[in-house]
Amino acid sequence: MLAGTGSDVGKSVVAAALCRIFKQDGYCPAPFKAQNMALNSFATPEGLEIGRAQAVQAQAAGIPCHTDMNPLLLKPQSDHTSQVILHGKPIGNKNAYDYWRRGSSDIDFRGEVCAAFDRLASRYNPIVMEGAGSISEINLRDTDLVNLPMARHAGADVILVGDIDRGGVFASVYGSIALQSPEDRKLIKGIIINKFRGDMRLFDTGRKMLEDICGVPVLGVIPYFKDIHIEEEDSVALSQKSMQAQRGKVNVAVVMLRHLSNYTDFDALERDPRVHLFYTSNTEDIKKADIIILPGTKSTLHDLYELRRNGCAQAIIMAHREGATVLGICGGYQIMGTEVLDPHHLEGDIDRLPGLGLLPTTTTIDGDKQTRQVHCEYGAGYEIHQGLTRPMGDAASSPLLHLDDGREDGYIVDRKCMGTYVHGILDNAPFVDFVLEPFKGKMAEGSAPFDYAAFKEEQFDKLAAHVRQFVDMGQIYKILTSND
Repeated sequence: MLAGTGSDVGKSVVAAALCRIFKQDGYCPAPFKAQNMALNSFATPEGLEIGRAQAVQAQAAGIPCHTDMNPLLLKPQSDHTSQVILHGKPIGNKNAYDYWRRGSSDIDFRGEVCAAFDRLASRYNPIVMEGAGSISEINLRDTDLVNLPMARHAGADVILVGDIDRGGVFASVYGSIALQSPEDRKLIKGIIINKFRGDMRLFDTGRKMLEDICGVPVLGVIPYFKDIHIEEEDSVALSQKSMQAQRGKVNVAVVMLRHLSNYTDFDALERDPRVHLFYTSNTEDIKKADIIILPGTKSTLHDLYELRRNGCAQAIIMAHREGATVLGICGGYQIMGTEVLDPHHLEGDIDRLPGLGLLPTTTTIDGDKQTRQVHCEYGAGYEIHQGLTRPMGDAASSPLLHLDDGREDGYIVDRKCMGTYVHGILDNAPFVDFVLEPFKGKMAEGSAPFDYAAFKEEQFDKLAAHVRQFVDMGQIYKILTSND
């Protein structure tokens, strides 16, 4: 288990690295995180929903993702409530207090996640487990499903990951270990210091001091890297994205929604050398964009209301009139229509809002959540949405995509105005080329399509090589084979 001194210390990325290393070394690894809280999710081949990080780690391991890798997913809907997804299916919304106190549920969540681990461990070896946030939240110890209690069930060796870049690494590592019960402290077999900047030799003394005060070996000090690109799950990563337009490339603005979800939809475009992609809610920067993307959202009506309040809705409409392409994905597709209805108040108190009016469609938030992997004429993707979108009034049907199962998806007015429910559609080079074609005059001569699948494989291998260089894998294998 890779446990953390806090959130965003790099557990997910190090877990992906170990998945790839174990695969390279001839093993059959699989990732596991008992409980995840994220708006970035993914659809399994069976059409069920898991956290995006475990899907990425499964890719690193070279295996299909499965709900047993992330049996419990919480998708925040407000500051106090989350949608609870168990084994890939939503089972309702829970108030945070009730959920953590388990006061309003007859479901044995601990039993469910432990059973999922047991099934996974019967099929793969080793299991690369990931903890959540900090392991030292002692006020939640009795209800913790994902950190040391899960390690006890699995009989896992725990490696504590600390982030030296944020400062206070000695206190955070020592405190994280000291606050554990004697039983749990014995499970912690090593420490990895992550995101180191500067001359590694300057930390030689610190490494020895940390080992002395903690009584646990430091297995590695991983330098901070910028030239390896692994899909991130935590929304913290959004703060490091580009936020402004740039000259000399096709400028793609992703509108920064308050409840933005699945922002990994844009990782391929962000790496495409023909494109400069940035995130913004600034009306002037929206007007500078060649292509404006309205992304997915966990709360369509609230984000639509905010777009109207902050002036972004008018800026998007004006930019489109002046020649910009507007593409909506999932909730963004719903927002582009004529209206969005929520008659059963599934998202909140708003019954209806007028959309941006860029597509002649109406959306009703209703029915069961749709979760499935899909294939279309441009490639593959996945659906995770709740709501039905159809042409408004006597508007003709004009699907953007034709799916292999015979269904039609999305709506296209012309090459510069379209929407789809399919996440991951921008991972497919043919679709990206279709969207970029009206702006080919802005691209450098000879610009080639970007192979994102090959790029991701290359990044996993680079990540594995980086971690091998700075982490003592021999000591990790020794820990794994020890009977202590």
